[in-house]
Amino acid sequence: MSSGQIKVADHKGVFVIKMEGDVRLTLCLSFDEFIEHMFAAPDFCAVIFDLCDAVAIDSTTLGLMAKISIRGRAMEFDAPYVVSSNPNITRLLASMGFEDIFYIVESADALEMPIVDTESATALDENIVDESQVHNSVLDAHRTLMELNSTNHNTFKELVAALEGEQKPCR
Repeated sequence: MSSGQIKVADHKGVFVIKMEGDVRLTLCLSFDEFIEHMFAAPDFCAVIFDLCDAVAIDSTTLGLMAKISIRGRAMEFDAPYVVSSNPNITRLLASMGFEDIFYIVESADALEMPIVDTESATALDENIVDESQVHNSVLDAHRTLMELNSTNHNTFKELVAALEGEQKPCR
């Protein structure tokens, strides 16, 4: 599989997150940092995920996607749109219960808003400087997935328990 990349762009508060290739946890820290930056933007109003060029997305990335939807809805924004023309990716999203927290469409033509040109998008860096930050990001992402539904809870409960067991107490 090809290595993955996350590109981000925004226009008038509409943030587009384009995932390409095999998107893995090596991008989780920079993606998590971007999420904080995005929600802090004074003109933030919507999120569109473009997954048309994604071939695989790991559960950590899916958890961060869910975090965006849940946090945005708590702030009374509409659920994000996900554009996915890959049936395997769409099936993965459905298996996680994402149809309950996202608007999932097959083509950008179905969007009720214009999609931002991602040609000038910024690619997020692979950023694994601090192992404990990665650990915490992975743990939080999987807790978020667990909270979506009972199927996810059963799927990820052992992983979350193992990750929680690896946490070192603060001194």
